[in-house]
Amino acid sequence: MIILFKTAKLEKECNSQILMLKRFGAQRAKLLMRRLNELHAAASLDVLRDLPQTRCHELKGNRKGQLSVDLEHPYRLIFEPADDPIPKKKDGGLDWSKVTKVRIFGVEDTHE
Repeated sequence: MIILFKTAKLEKECNSQILMLKRFGAQRAKLLMRRLNELHAAASLDVLRDLPQTRCHELKGNRKGQLSVDLEHPYRLIFEPADDPIPKKKDGGLDWSKVTKVRIFGVEDTHE
Protein backbone atom coordinates (compact mmCIF):
# COMPACT_ATOMS: atom_id res chain seq x y z
CA MET A 1 0.00 0.00 0.00
CA ILE A 2 1.13 3.55 -0.66
CA ILE A 3 1.40 5.69 2.47
CA LEU A 4 1.09 9.48 2.32
CA PHE A 5 1.21 11.90 5.25
CA LYS A 6 -0.88 14.94 6.13
CA THR A 7 2.23 17.05 6.81
CA ALA A 8 5.91 16.91 5.94
CA LYS A 9 6.72 17.08 9.67
CA LEU A 10 4.63 13.98 10.40
CA GLU A 11 6.25 12.13 7.49
CA LYS A 12 9.71 13.01 8.79
CA GLU A 13 8.80 11.83 12.31
CA CYS A 14 7.35 8.55 11.02
CA ASN A 15 10.37 7.84 8.83
CA SER A 16 12.99 8.46 11.52
CA GLN A 17 13.27 6.07 14.42
CA ILE A 18 15.02 8.71 16.54
CA LEU A 19 12.30 11.32 15.95
CA MET A 20 9.57 8.74 16.44
CA LEU A 21 11.02 7.67 19.80
CA LYS A 22 11.42 11.28 20.88
CA ARG A 23 7.84 12.24 20.02
CA PHE A 24 5.90 9.09 20.94
CA GLY A 25 8.02 7.20 23.47
CA ALA A 26 9.40 3.66 23.14
CA GLN A 27 6.21 1.56 23.35
CA ARG A 28 4.01 3.76 21.15
CA ALA A 29 6.84 4.23 18.60
CA LYS A 30 7.32 0.46 18.42
CA LEU A 31 3.62 -0.12 17.73
CA LEU A 32 3.45 2.80 15.30
CA MET A 33 6.33 1.36 13.28
CA ARG A 34 4.62 -2.05 13.28
CA ARG A 35 1.33 -0.56 12.02
CA LEU A 36 3.10 1.47 9.32
CA ASN A 37 4.93 -1.68 8.20
CA GLU A 38 1.63 -3.61 8.12
CA LEU A 39 0.03 -0.87 6.02
CA HIS A 40 2.99 -0.75 3.66
CA ALA A 41 3.03 -4.55 3.22
CA ALA A 42 -0.74 -4.84 2.63
CA ALA A 43 -2.00 -5.13 -0.94
CA SER A 44 -5.19 -3.36 0.15
CA LEU A 45 -6.83 -2.05 3.30
CA ASP A 46 -8.89 -5.24 3.50
CA VAL A 47 -5.77 -7.09 4.75
CA LEU A 48 -5.71 -4.98 7.94
CA ARG A 49 -9.33 -5.82 8.64
CA ASP A 50 -8.24 -9.46 9.04
CA LEU A 51 -5.47 -8.67 11.56
CA PRO A 52 -7.17 -8.79 14.97
CA GLN A 53 -4.37 -6.90 16.74
CA THR A 54 -4.96 -3.79 14.60
CA ARG A 55 -8.70 -3.41 15.23
CA CYS A 56 -8.88 -1.43 11.99
CA HIS A 57 -12.22 0.31 11.72
CA GLU A 58 -14.01 3.27 10.21
CA LEU A 59 -14.66 6.22 12.50
CA LYS A 60 -17.99 8.00 12.94
CA GLY A 61 -19.34 11.47 13.64
CA ASN A 62 -17.00 14.35 12.83
CA ARG A 63 -14.33 11.79 11.84
CA LYS A 64 -16.48 10.10 9.20
CA GLY A 65 -14.29 9.07 6.28
CA GLN A 66 -11.32 8.38 8.54
CA LEU A 67 -10.13 5.04 9.92
CA SER A 68 -7.98 4.02 12.84
CA VAL A 69 -5.82 1.16 14.05
CA ASP A 70 -4.86 0.49 17.65
CA LEU A 71 -1.52 1.51 19.08
CA GLU A 72 -0.97 1.86 22.82
CA HIS A 73 -4.34 2.37 24.57
CA PRO A 74 -5.96 4.88 24.21
CA TYR A 75 -3.88 6.04 21.22
CA ARG A 76 -4.65 5.16 17.63
CA LEU A 77 -3.13 5.79 14.23
CA ILE A 78 -5.62 7.91 12.27
CA PHE A 79 -5.73 7.80 8.47
CA GLU A 80 -8.02 8.07 5.46
CA PRO A 81 -8.20 6.43 2.04
CA ALA A 82 -6.21 8.52 -0.44
CA ASP A 83 -7.18 6.79 -3.69
CA ASP A 84 -8.72 9.15 -6.23
CA PRO A 85 -11.58 8.50 -6.43
CA ILE A 86 -12.14 6.76 -3.12
CA PRO A 87 -13.35 3.21 -3.91
CA LYS A 88 -17.00 2.70 -2.98
CA LYS A 89 -19.33 -0.29 -3.01
CA LYS A 90 -22.69 -0.16 -4.74
CA ASP A 91 -24.34 0.66 -1.38
CA GLY A 92 -22.04 3.68 -0.95
CA GLY A 93 -19.80 2.16 1.72
CA LEU A 94 -16.02 2.07 1.49
CA ASP A 95 -14.67 -0.80 -0.63
CA TRP A 96 -11.77 -1.88 1.60
CA SER A 97 -10.51 -4.38 -0.96
CA LYS A 98 -9.76 -1.58 -3.44
CA VAL A 99 -8.10 0.93 -1.11
CA THR A 100 -4.39 0.87 -2.02
CA LYS A 101 -3.34 4.33 -0.83
CA VAL A 102 -3.80 5.99 2.58
CA ARG A 103 -3.01 9.38 4.09
CA ILE A 104 -1.82 9.37 7.71
CA PHE A 105 -3.29 12.15 9.90
CA GLY A 106 -1.48 11.33 13.12
CA VAL A 107 -1.52 9.53 16.44
CA GLU A 108 -4.42 10.55 18.64
CA ASP A 109 -6.70 9.58 21.47
CA THR A 110 -10.04 9.62 19.63
CA HIS A 111 -11.98 9.53 22.91
CA GLU A 112 -10.85 12.96 24.14
